[in-house]
Amino acid sequence: MTQTRFTLHTRPHLLAMLLAVTTLIVSCRSPQVGEDITVTINADGKSSEVQITSGSTVTQALESVGIAPGNLDRSEPPFYTVLNDGDVINLTRVKEVFETQQVVVPFERQIVRNETLPEGETRLVQAGVNGLQEVTYRRIIENEVEVSKNSVKTLVLTEALPEIVMVGAQASFTPLNIPGSLVYLAGGNAWIMEGSTANRRLIVSTGDLDGRIFTLSPNGEYLIFTRKSSKPLDEEINTLWAVRTKNIEPKPFWLQAYNVVHFAGWIPGTNSVAYSTVEPRSAAPGWQANNDLYRVSITGGSPRKLLEANSGGVYGWWGMSFAFSADGRLAYARPDQIGLVDQDGGYLKPLIDITPLNTHSDWAWIPPLNWGSDGKALYYVSHAAAPAPITGEESPFFDLSALSFGSDANVSIVASSGMFAYPSASPVQSDGREKKYQVAYLQAIFVEQSETSRYRLMVMDRDGSDAHALFPPSDSGGVEPQTPSWAPAALEGQSGNFIAVTYQGNLWLVDSGNGTAYQVTGDGLISRLDWK
Repeated sequence: MTQTRFTLHTRPHLLAMLLAVTTLIVSCRSPQVGEDITVTINADGKSSEVQITSGSTVTQALESVGIAPGNLDRSEPPFYTVLNDGDVINLTRVKEVFETQQVVVPFERQIVRNETLPEGETRLVQAGVNGLQEVTYRRIIENEVEVSKNSVKTLVLTEALPEIVMVGAQASFTPLNIPGSLVYLAGGNAWIMEGSTANRRLIVSTGDLDGRIFTLSPNGEYLIFTRKSSKPLDEEINTLWAVRTKNIEPKPFWLQAYNVVHFAGWIPGTNSVAYSTVEPRSAAPGWQANNDLYRVSITGGSPRKLLEANSGGVYGWWGMSFAFSADGRLAYARPDQIGLVDQDGGYLKPLIDITPLNTHSDWAWIPPLNWGSDGKALYYVSHAAAPAPITGEESPFFDLSALSFGSDANVSIVASSGMFAYPSASPVQSDGREKKYQVAYLQAIFVEQSETSRYRLMVMDRDGSDAHALFPPSDSGGVEPQTPSWAPAALEGQSGNFIAVTYQGNLWLVDSGNGTAYQVTGDGLISRLDWK
């Protein structure tokens, strides 16, 4: 192969190009160590040119003129950068300042519709009071100019009390005579009716009842209820309170209990309340159940533990529910089991295994249960099997069953009632020969979608016979899942006892004998009720 050779002699222009490139490289090389370079420093409101040794960093340049950067200070270019001649350093002074201020929290105004007042009339139930918070702020200041301010801690010094104004919404519903005391939760407040549906009193006006617990004592003299906590939900969910309903000016008092989600109930024959607790969590469902049980007296004293915290079986993270019989026995229900609680020994005595429902979600199903009025039977909802290939845990079918303590029989008395049948026994009725009672329950309209279905109010004899629908009419939408509340006694002229239910946010009374239904309220705000 022939090679072509170029020489400076044959290509004189290449020599000129080589000299030019060499001159450019020499002129662009970094200063040699030991040489001085000049940089400009802009700091603390001043600008100055300084000479430093080549190879110095920004930090070294600042130190050479007595400038000491703080821990939060920022430099452009960064502190570790090696400087070249003519570079400019911009130093930003950064300060972090914490300051605490007291902030007034304006009270909210709540409007409560009240059908005992004429239309358009208003009445102040509770004067509003501003709250007070102590807020700690973190301020970031750059070169003496504030660039950000964020709250990092808030401490409630005084709770704000809402202003509650009753507005008349008088309806044309005919007043009904009623036995006992009927309490209901409307708009976060507790009301009571006594003697007649026209006689209504506000007994708790805090506006923060969460509806998880709302239960009258057996004699109707006290109400226990839960209130939303002012703390973040992952620290405290709610608190348990009681109020004496007979007082002219009822004063709620705290029962030294908090995080009560599934159960609180009156211990028969005592002035004490039993309750179960959970531990708040930031993840769904918002708690981890303790599956424990405590007892506290409304007359004072500290809570006493009846049942130690435990795993709660399958899906025990959701929790357990309990039910007292009239003679003080205590039944429990959890997603995989029903049984009795030995209150003296503090342990569980399983009676029936339940196939737990796999909800594929962040909630678990607890079988509803209720004692028969004579204490001889326990009514509960069982998880029924489904045809293959549907597995037991996936089955959409639920039956209303009964366990007899007299015969040890355990039978299904209503097939495909739905998962939220919520059985409720009437007071004992005597015909002179025997004592008997009825059982009200809910029947899912769509039995294979009972989780989301509406329900019909049903009634049957204690053995499951003569079951028939009461309310609402078949051409109307059903009721939301709830436990029906029986009147404590029958009234003269009735064919049966009243059963109280909520329907479309209103209170309805249904005669269990003939199914006649009476609307009592029309404000659409009622979410819970109880009757003793």
